[in-house]
Amino acid sequence: MNEKPVVKNVIAKCGCDKILPLAVVYILYIILHGHLSPGGGFQGGVLMVAVVALVCLGHGYETTIRTFSYHTMHTTEGFASIFYVALGLLGVAMGAHFAQNVLYTHGAIGDLYSAGTIFWMNVTVGVKVITGVGSIALLMLGVLRDERKGEE
Repeated sequence: MNEKPVVKNVIAKCGCDKILPLAVVYILYIILHGHLSPGGGFQGGVLMVAVVALVCLGHGYETTIRTFSYHTMHTTEGFASIFYVALGLLGVAMGAHFAQNVLYTHGAIGDLYSAGTIFWMNVTVGVKVITGVGSIALLMLGVLRDERKGEE
């Protein structure tokens, strides 16, 4: 009977729920348009920390862990690395150098898909960085949570 009731901050939860879709769309925009404008896979992927932090601030650590599974993120990061190397070897397979743009003849200049292999490598880097930085953010939040439990 000595348990404290858990009070969720409604303002923080509603604010995070309103900002979260905008943040995800912005991240995808930066990743997908990286070959046409400043930004790219790395910059968009690093912004994933904001999404993880928003979910943690608005809904708590337990919901964050359920939403972003560390195991799934870690596995996806490995597949993104393999896919990046496969795209790099595509240049070698077509008689060019490693990671050379060999699909540049597809698409018109300025279109979303206009840079051939560069577009796919950019998206792959974005997925790799999203999953890598996201899993690091989850680990850091877990350490902070464990330290707070030790202080109580």
